[in-house]
Amino acid sequence: MGAALRRIQLGNALSAFGNGFTVPYLYVYVAKVRDLGASTAGIVLAMLAAAALLVLPFTGRAIDRRGPLPVAVVGTFAAALGSLGLGLSDNEPLVIASAVALGAGIAVIQPALATMIVWCSTTVTRSRAFATQFFLNNLGLGIGGLIGGMLVNEHDPASFVRLFAIEAVMFLVLGAAVATVRLPKAPKVEGEVPVEARAEGAWRALLADRRMMWLCALGFVLFFACYGQFESGLAAYATEVTRIQPSTMGIALAANTAAIVLAQFVVLKLVERRRRSRVIAVVGLIWTVAWIAAGLSGLVHGAQMLATGLLISTYMLFGVGESLLSPTVQPLVADLAPSRLIGQYNSVFALVKQLALAVGPAVGALMVGHGAAVAYIVMLLVCALGISALALRLGRLLTTAQDNPQAVAAPAEVPVREEVACVA
Repeated sequence: MGAALRRIQLGNALSAFGNGFTVPYLYVYVAKVRDLGASTAGIVLAMLAAAALLVLPFTGRAIDRRGPLPVAVVGTFAAALGSLGLGLSDNEPLVIASAVALGAGIAVIQPALATMIVWCSTTVTRSRAFATQFFLNNLGLGIGGLIGGMLVNEHDPASFVRLFAIEAVMFLVLGAAVATVRLPKAPKVEGEVPVEARAEGAWRALLADRRMMWLCALGFVLFFACYGQFESGLAAYATEVTRIQPSTMGIALAANTAAIVLAQFVVLKLVERRRRSRVIAVVGLIWTVAWIAAGLSGLVHGAQMLATGLLISTYMLFGVGESLLSPTVQPLVADLAPSRLIGQYNSVFALVKQLALAVGPAVGALMVGHGAAVAYIVMLLVCALGISALALRLGRLLTTAQDNPQAVAAPAEVPVREEVACVA
């Protein structure tokens, strides 16, 4: 891994560490510590998502025109300003404005960093680079959440100010890390469809790309059926139907993170030389088993230990699936994009993720909250099987180089060392 890519990954991990400090406690902070009420806390959480949905349609164009580095730096400053603003705000307008800045900044950072990783890698090394980013993100979030829980005190607003200040500093560290990277003059995208063969205009080109449209549909179902349920539908099912203690949810989330951290590089070695579409199809099968376990946890009344074990197993199986996705889905987005539209493709895929994360919690909480728990599990079983079906359909549209880049790599290529000249 090149020095610049290591610097990007380290900065990203530190920002995830800072984000882990605050995300689990944002609702409590706004509603109780600042005494602004549950409604304002809900608005703040909604504004994080709304801000992302607002800026992402324009982020890709900015990345492709200006380059990913300045866009990433602007995003880190906006996120740092929003984080610090949340810590210092004591009234509703300032808290909401700070949430908008934080949500917009994080939304801009994600596709910009993804594009920088693409520029600093090749088709062969890209899977490992994105797997490393995912691993460090989860490690940073997990450690940050753990330490944040030790430092926070609901009766001491100053403790929350410290948490948000640390998060702001971590975003600035990320900005400083990426600002000192010298990217190559152009990304290295092997075997891309010539730009002349595409429809003119960034959005028209993207919408005309059948492979990308299938991948976006697949991505929406992936994010809806997993991340979109963690903190709403699945959490509600666990507490209302499985009837586990709310404190046990922390153990379940820790089990999810542990599964990712332990499995990531073991899994990477198993999937690097396999077709990406088939790996994603396997994720659908793993998550099918996960949702079956979740459903059974709500049926074994009177055996609370077994129900709790099944629920925690659900989160662990999700973690295994996530570790399979990190070296496959995001690198595939990059390999589908023509070099002039890498930022646009990354931003649109990030937009699809945000849409799924906005719809998923609402649907999940609504169904479980209104007593439709069985229908909820059935819906997500269908989604999990749909992931496998969509992935296999997408695989028939992909070239060998897109679906299994290792299979067409020259024998002399060494994936661990082959990096584009990205220097500090």
